[in-house]
Formats: sequence, structure tokens, C-alpha cells
Amino acid sequence: MLNPFSSDAFDMAALTAAINKIPNTYGRLEQLNLFPPVGVRTRTIIIEEMNGVLNLLPTRPVGSPGTVGTQAKRKVRSFVIPHIPHDDVVLPEEVQGIRAFGSETEMDALANLMAQKLQTMRAKHAITLEHLRMGALKGVILDADGSTLYDLYQEFEITPKVVNFALTTASTEVLLKVLEVRRHIEDNLKGEFMTGVMCLCSPSFFDALTTHPKVKEAYQRWREGLVLFSDNRTGFTFGGVTFEEYRGQATDSSGTVRKFIADGEAHFFPLGTATTFRTYFAPADFNETANTLGLPLYAKQEPRKFGRGTDLHTQSNPLPICHRPEVLVRATKA
Repeated sequence: MLNPFSSDAFDMAALTAAINKIPNTYGRLEQLNLFPPVGVRTRTIIIEEMNGVLNLLPTRPVGSPGTVGTQAKRKVRSFVIPHIPHDDVVLPEEVQGIRAFGSETEMDALANLMAQKLQTMRAKHAITLEHLRMGALKGVILDADGSTLYDLYQEFEITPKVVNFALTTASTEVLLKVLEVRRHIEDNLKGEFMTGVMCLCSPSFFDALTTHPKVKEAYQRWREGLVLFSDNRTGFTFGGVTFEEYRGQATDSSGTVRKFIADGEAHFFPLGTATTFRTYFAPADFNETANTLGLPLYAKQEPRKFGRGTDLHTQSNPLPICHRPEVLVRATKA
């Protein structure tokens, strides 16, 4: 009996193209396009840091020699890109009734079945990538089990910036706290530019902020009273910063629900930067993808022994990273 999955429509290139065309239904950071994708040919990336030294130049008498420029200091750091494989299977009973090979209708049915499988696998990779990106946005990239993959503060030898907003104290000047965050980010852009500052908040932080006596009136008047009849958790601008409630969470393999932002915390970051954020994708470990530019996702299928189904394999090799962790600020509610 002919194997219907031996058609070119189900080879590695076709399945990889198909899974990368499926819309990503998970991820606020994906919607913000904060971490643009970059394909690389290796499983290790090298990041070179070069700090240009800017000095005030003194005046000199006409004809005197000029001051001598100093060389920029360079540091090189390497990062191994994580490998995230995921497998599934198409069992014989799932193709029961569409086993015959030859008509467009039967091929469409097989394609639809494969699309359903790929959609489920795509969603799991998407929420995993969101988790990794949120880790990069917090400065500590975590694995699915909560272990640390990379502490960007340690890698770049930076002390994390934490601001206590003291939202449980009625007399706190919240605007001054916001300005402290903005000034810190502006001072640490180091030649980079931004179009604004955004803050993703846990629900408890967002509630404490918008009900604080120093903020409540501004929140109520925001957008000329739209707060009275719409859900403004999707964006509230105060002190030049857009605050947004973020509820991202997922269940790991052990059944533990992991919130991407801890209760009572919020994270500030610049928007519209040129090179501060990136997601690097390495190629899959297939013969045909060696030394090629990495894609966000790969998919492949292979018949099981004795024809007892078809194994599906997907993998992603992503490393979201913030090249300037000093522009990241963590805020606490109290």
C-alpha cells in the first residue's frame, strides 16, 4: 500500500513552510515586534560590545597639538542558542477512511489533518518563545522548568535597576518614580534611540497603580472619561510611560502554572530601538539545513516502524536577547 505521506507535499521543506505560515496566536511581545527575528548559520552567536569613550575637549592655543583620541574598549561574549524539539504522531486511526491515495479530496483531508497537528505544535512553540522573550525583557532568561539559561546582568556585568514604587503608601509621588525610571533608561541608551517607554505590569501592580490617590484622578480623566465604559488595561499613559496589564502564563511539563511576571511586579523597557532587542534563530540539526540561515520553526515527518503511524517532529532554536540590559528596569509594588 502506498504511503500517502511520501508525497512531496509532506516533505521537510513543505512542512517547514506550512508551520511558519500558521499565524502566531500567542504573545504580546510578538505583537509589539519588540524582538525582531534574525537567522544565523551557527548554534553559537558572538556579541561584541564596544563602548566609545566620549570626552569633553579642552580649548588650546592656535597652533598647539590636538588632544589624542582614546581607543574604544571591546568585549566579546558568546551565547549558545537553546534547542527546543517537540514531537507528535499521526496514528492509523486518524487517517482511517482517507487512506486511499490519488484524489484531490483525499489529499486535502490529509493536508487538513496535518495542518491541525502543526497548529497545535506551533502554539506550544509560540508560548515557549513568549516565555523566553519575557525572560530577556526581565534580564534573566529562564527555561521551562524555571532554571536560568542566561542571566544577562551577569553576562554584561551590570547591576539590575529596581525601583520601589511604594504604591501601598498614599503619599508616594508616583510621577517622580516614573520619571526616575525614564531618566535611567535615557541615560543608559548609550547611542541608541527610542520612541517611548512601556511597562508591562502584573494585575496586582496595575490595580495598585491606577487606584493610587496620586494617579487615580489622571486615570479617570484619561481619554476624556473612556475609562467609565471600556477596558483600559490594554494601555494607560502616565508620566510619558504606557502601562499595560500583562497576564501571560503557561503550564510546564510537571503541571505547574508559571506566571511570566511575578505578582506585584512590573517591567519597564524602551520602544522603537534599533538594535537593543533581537531574537536569533539557529538552523535545525538536519542534514539539509546545515550551514543555512535559521528559521523560526522546522517540521519533519517519518513513518513509524511496521507502518504503525507517522511521527511528526518540530523544533525551534531561538535565543531572544537584550543587548543593553542596563535599559531594563524592574518595579515593585511595595
